[in-house]
Formats: sequence, C-alpha cells, structure tokens
Amino acid sequence: MKRRNFILQTSTVLAGSAILPATAETLLNPAKKKRIAIVGLGVRATGMWGKSVLEKYGNEVEFVGLCDINEGRLRLMKSGMGVSCPTFTDFDKMMRDTKPEILMVMSVDNTHHEFIIKGMEMGADIITEKPLTTDETKCQAILEAEKRTGKNVRVTFNYRYSPHRVKIYELLRSNAIGKITSVDFHWYLDTNHGAEYFRRWHRLREKGGSLLVHKASHHFDLLNWWIDSDPEEVFAYGALEFYGKNNSFRHTHCRTCPHTKQCDFFWDITKSPAMMKLYVENEKYDGYLRDGCVWKEDIDIFDKMAVQIKYANKVQVSYSLTAYSPYEGYRISFNGTKGKLDAWIKERQPWEEEGFDEIQLTSNFGKREIFKISNTEGGHGGGDERMKQHIFLPNQTDPHRQAAGLRDGALAILTGIAARNSIDSGKPIKIADLTSIRPQVKKA
Repeated sequence: MKRRNFILQTSTVLAGSAILPATAETLLNPAKKKRIAIVGLGVRATGMWGKSVLEKYGNEVEFVGLCDINEGRLRLMKSGMGVSCPTFTDFDKMMRDTKPEILMVMSVDNTHHEFIIKGMEMGADIITEKPLTTDETKCQAILEAEKRTGKNVRVTFNYRYSPHRVKIYELLRSNAIGKITSVDFHWYLDTNHGAEYFRRWHRLREKGGSLLVHKASHHFDLLNWWIDSDPEEVFAYGALEFYGKNNSFRHTHCRTCPHTKQCDFFWDITKSPAMMKLYVENEKYDGYLRDGCVWKEDIDIFDKMAVQIKYANKVQVSYSLTAYSPYEGYRISFNGTKGKLDAWIKERQPWEEEGFDEIQLTSNFGKREIFKISNTEGGHGGGDERMKQHIFLPNQTDPHRQAAGLRDGALAILTGIAARNSIDSGKPIKIADLTSIRPQVKKA
C-alpha cells in the first residue's frame, strides 16, 4: 500500500522506527516493559504509532504519556490507541510526571531539537522521526547534548529495512560491481503525494527545512548506507517553478475555495473521516488548515532540485528530486569498476497489478542478471514491519547495519542542509564546515 493511502486510511497503525538499545536491566529482565512517551500527535504519530503496536507488542511496551499543543488531537489519539495514560500540553510536566525511558519525537521538524535535547536532559533515550532537525546549528546542539547526557538518539529510517533496498546493499557489499565510482539517483514525487507537501506546514522552509531536508534526508541516508562512506562536499541547484506563486489563482484552503472546478489540485478532505477527525474537528485549537492551497504565495521551498555530492571515498553522486511528476518512484544506477547495478521503483496505483520490483546487475564484458523482489508487502516495501520487529522483539541482530543512530541522522540532514545552503549561496558546501562531524572514508 502506498504511504499516503496508508496514512489516509488509518490512524491506528504503527510503522517504522529504529532499533532500541538493549540495556542491562532489560537483558536481565526481558519481561520489563519499555516506558514510552510521545510528543507530537499529527499524522505521523497517529499513522505510525497507534493501537496496533499495543495489540502486537503489548507485552514489550507501554505508553505512559502523550503530549501535543492541540488538546483535541490529544483526546483523539488517546481514545484511538485505547490507552489510559495521561495526556499533556506541557512537555516538561509530562517528562517530570511520567519519567519515560524512551521519548518518541513526532512534532513539527523545526521543534525536534527542543524535545530531543530536553528529553535526554530529563533522562530519556530518544526515537525521532526524520529529519533529525532542520539546520546545522540545531544539529550541533543535539550532538553536544547526546555526548553530555550519555543518552542515545535513534532516527526512523525505515527505508533501510525493505527487501528491495536490502538486496541492493547485499549486492554492493559482495563486490558485485567492484569498487563503486559513481551513482545516479533520481526521485519523483507525483502530483498527488508531491502536492501534499505544499498543502501542509512543510511548504515553509522555516518549519521543514525544505524537501531537501524533510523528504530527501531519507534518500541521502540510503546513499550513505549503500555507499558505506560519508558525504564530503555538496553543490546544488533548486527552484520553485510549479507550485506556490506559479499560478493565476489561489485561496487559503480547499474546502472554501471558489476555484474548485478549475483546479486540478482540489482535494476534498471531507471525504476522509480520519482526516476530518484528526485535523478539521481540531482546527479551533491551533488554526492549522490541513487542506491548504498548493498555490499559496508564502510557499518558499523548492519543487525541483539537482544535487552533486562528493563522498570521502571519492564516489560521485548525481541526485535529483522533482515534486510534480505524473508518476511516483525512483531510478538509481551504481557504476563500478566491474559492472553496473540498476534499480527502479514505480509506486503503483490501487488498480494496478502488483508483483515484484527488479534489480539489474550487469558485469563488464559479461552477463546480465535480473533479481525480482516481491513488492506485495505494505508499509514502505515491507520495511515497516521488519523495523517494528527489530524494535520490540528481544535478541535482534543487525547484520546489515540498519539501525540508524545520531551520526547517521545528522549526516542525512547535513547533505540536504548543504544542498540548500549551496542553492542560496551559489557555492559548494563542505560537510565538515557545518558541525563537529568529520566525514569518514568508510563507515563500518
């Protein structure tokens, strides 16, 4: 099931996260439940963390506190999850009263650093939704806080767990194409999914850091994981040429818009009971319009981006992201000294037949081999359920290094931040100039 359809159809399903560090106490007492609190109860929390986690992993976890600035969403989330834990609009009070071992940060991107840092200072390990944060200053503050407190930050990169992407990892690690020299990676958001970012708070750079940070941090993390090295220098171009002010008419939001008959991007939120309950019924508390106009003039993020990345191990990457494609998916090609590895994913519509996604391995002066990977599993290509198992079930191993820690999360956003800074300045940006992290030739 496509991510956006999954989110619209349910407000109680848990999806991706990252491996939780095993403590001496949990190893000695595996029956002890992990005490978890959540801050930020928007669509991520309701769609990714809900009733199903308690139904499947209730012997492993308990939710001890829920926090959001919107009291209506708080009541809805508590009811939907079927929990009896207290709810809070005051984050500090939640942390003091409930003393969670783990804090899940699912708030607006530019507030992540506040909750991550304060959560660690108040005694909790952190699981945060991507992106880690939105700029280099906030990133450095998180790095310093983890070191200062001795707590752990984990970032929810569920793409690492899907079978298709794991197979790519395995082939690259097996030296199937020799030494990787360059990568071409092109991601396409369609006029349904892509438009969603321009309806929501993500349309503002101040809130989400631009799609180079909010969305592409997923993609940059995959590159870092596959290439097994750190990004070193970034140069980029970007522009807003489709959404925002690039239209002759606009309104505040779709429900009351006088242009619905002529606008291809009209979205009727009233047809989604889940969205109506989660957002429309709770607008009175914070004024947030979930069905915002994609043509609003305050939109200041890019909708087309092209990025050049040089890695510490000399691999060169050409990456692009387009937010108004007629179809959704990506193409990636790894070029190596012994051959070439190509993969492509096209997100299918509900009426299209599902079956498999392909990976093509072509050897220099040799044969071509096709690997067919099933795509019938839901939840980010099967990654979500595998990640949940890694989180909650005991004695999990990590042979593919899929657990994403703070350094992984930082390097993913720093690539996007460097690209954004490069577009603004017209100059290449060195990753080492952004924070205290120094790029390494090999990650392992």
